[in-house]
Amino acid sequence: MKEFDAIVIGSGGGLNLASAALEQGYKVAVIEKGKMGGTCLNRGCIPSKMLIHPANLVSLIKTSNRFAIDSRINSIDFSSVVKRINAATDKDSNQIKRWYQQKHPRLTFYGGHAAFVSDKVIEVNNQRITGKKIYIAAGASPFTPPIPGLDRTPYWTSAEALRARRKPNRLLVIGGGYIACELGYAFSALGSEVRWFVRDSRLLSREDQTVSKVFTEVFSMREKAHFQVNVAKVEYKTDLFILHLDFSNGKKQIITGDALLVATGISPNTAELRLEQTGIKTDKQGFIKTNRFLETTVKEVYALGDVAGNYFFRHAVNFEADFLIRAHFIERRKRLINYPPMPHAVFTNPEIGSVGATEQELIKKKIPYAIGFNLYEQSAMGQARQSKQEFVKLLFHKKTRKLLGAHILGEEAATMIHQLIYALTFGATVDDLVRMIYIHPALPEVVRNAAFNALDKF
Repeated sequence: MKEFDAIVIGSGGGLNLASAALEQGYKVAVIEKGKMGGTCLNRGCIPSKMLIHPANLVSLIKTSNRFAIDSRINSIDFSSVVKRINAATDKDSNQIKRWYQQKHPRLTFYGGHAAFVSDKVIEVNNQRITGKKIYIAAGASPFTPPIPGLDRTPYWTSAEALRARRKPNRLLVIGGGYIACELGYAFSALGSEVRWFVRDSRLLSREDQTVSKVFTEVFSMREKAHFQVNVAKVEYKTDLFILHLDFSNGKKQIITGDALLVATGISPNTAELRLEQTGIKTDKQGFIKTNRFLETTVKEVYALGDVAGNYFFRHAVNFEADFLIRAHFIERRKRLINYPPMPHAVFTNPEIGSVGATEQELIKKKIPYAIGFNLYEQSAMGQARQSKQEFVKLLFHKKTRKLLGAHILGEEAATMIHQLIYALTFGATVDDLVRMIYIHPALPEVVRNAAFNALDKF
């Protein structure tokens, strides 16, 4: 049985660990059953944003008449758009694979499925290996809800949607979260008729309550979203998906489409790891339990990224990998992970950027707070862009005046939020934000205005 200094299961965020261990002179094994690069490269962040960018261009052209510009789109070559995206991500994935397959005296790559035999022994490709340290970065997969008939249909998850060579005429989307709103919007902008079916009363219900409310209102003006609806059954006949819908008001309806995207969350890739043959514990949803050292319940076995369920962002697993690299291969001392404020963005239209506490979280925790709010259109650049309903919302502690949360709905929100990530990370107050000089007439003046608007709330 081969023994390694470090075994890494998964080739997404875990690859940073493998590379760092090699650089420090350790003997390393990497195990990956699928395409190299993980969710982000192959079926997540990168290909979805490559699809959303042309969708944004189309949306801008379609609404150019608000700037007194008469423009039109002659055609959209959807197949070429997707081929370009897949060619780029496949190239990157294959380059990663070639690097890890090359002969290296301290690196062994296993292209196969990892299954634990015992706490520190893994079987892969009919071989058994063990490691002084094992890092589980196996990621997560799209969750399939138990809807009768769904498993007998060729439905899409994000993976299939991002490789669709044919644009559906009518796309049905089950779900109202990040993936549903991002991919559904992209297909809609690129020419499909899209309908969303959401169990909740709003889209993106985990966002700050103001963001979720306004986003739902703005999105619903352009798109066809059905709320408080349960998909009771799914059928597939003569190349059509048939959804049987039960609405909360008692209404029943049947809707058909030629493609179905199921975007109802994710589940961790733990079932096939055979963790039941180890002392590694999982929670009720199957996510691996870890402590603040990112240790599992088995000594020298660690978990990071989606499979551990702490945060579900690529920048989160990158942070966790960097923490483990410093602790295990550079400083070589036991240290607690200390997460800074974890930001996120939703790349739909309108875009969302968020960091820190939401208003509903502050209410639940009974933390006294003051709100600083400003619409984009109440700034020079917002007026230039004719921004409507888009805004910045800041939440400050009523006593300490420190920033507790920041939420932006509007153009460039994912970029705009970064100055507030910095402010929150380093304990900035409302006074710090208004003390800054902002470039006029740049869009971040909306942030300044929101901070100024909070001053009279203290």
